[in-house]
This record gives sequence, structure tokens and C-alpha cells, in this order.
Amino acid sequence: MIRKALLSDLDAIHKLTQACAKAMIAKGIFQWNEDYPTRSRFQKDIELEELYILEEEHLIKGIIVITELMDDEYIPVQWLTDNQNNLYIHRLAVHPDYWGKGLAQQLMSWAETNAVKNGYQSVRLDTFSQNKRNQKFYETRGYKKLGNIFFPKQSEHPFYCYELLL
Repeated sequence: MIRKALLSDLDAIHKLTQACAKAMIAKGIFQWNEDYPTRSRFQKDIELEELYILEEEHLIKGIIVITELMDDEYIPVQWLTDNQNNLYIHRLAVHPDYWGKGLAQQLMSWAETNAVKNGYQSVRLDTFSQNKRNQKFYETRGYKKLGNIFFPKQSEHPFYCYELLL
């Protein structure tokens, strides 16, 4: 089941993303670290009602943030559509114990279906340039790579911006 996250889910969400960060670092992907994502970032996502969880058997196995707000870092990107009526995906994560079981696909399909139902013209996101698996994941779903942005607190490497026309 996918549902909006509650403040009571915050500890489990933070533990899930810490496990993801540790597992990515073990694979040589230095995308998440002690500066990102923070517990306070997830609290804000919950308070804004933008954080959703995939829960099975009372376990939070995955998360996704869906927002209408475009980050300032996205402004210089040459998007395929106008900067209005777009949906943005952030902080998609599945606990490493459940990697490879289709849960990220399930979360993305759910987000994209809701975007279509609500009349958005596209879905936009970014992914780490050193995370080849994520790039293939989005490209297989039909996302087009459009440009680079930087998050200096996360990495010296760029993040690639993607957009899916709906």
C-alpha cells in the first residue's frame, strides 16, 4: 500500500534512508551522506504532505517525495515543457533488503499515474551522475536526460536532470 507519510513514520523513514546511504557507499556510490538527506528534511516533507511511503506487512519498504515546487537548482535546465504544471520527484528510496523486487518501479508507476490523473504535463527529477543503475532505471521508463545540476553539499559530481512527457 502507498500512503502519505505521518510524523509517526519519521524514525523508520530516516533509518531506511540511512541504510540506503550505507549500501550505496558500499557500492561506491557517494550520493547520500551525513548532510543529505536529513531527518529534518523528511519532517518538512511530511509536514508539506509530499512524502509517501510504500508499506507492506507494517514495514516501510520504500519512500518517494512528490511536489509541484521546482527547486532553484532546476531553473537553468532546458526542460522539454514550460515551468508550470509539472510534478517533481525527490528522494525515491527502497530499503536495501528489498532492492531488485520492483518496489521502486511500483512507486514510480504510482507517481506517474497520479500525475496523469491530475493533468500534469510532465514529471521531472534528478539522479546522481555516478549512479548508473538509476540512470538506466529512469531511461528505461522513458525519461529524457536534459542537463546537469550540482548540489555541493552532496557531491562534487553533477546530478542529471530528467523529464518524462505525459
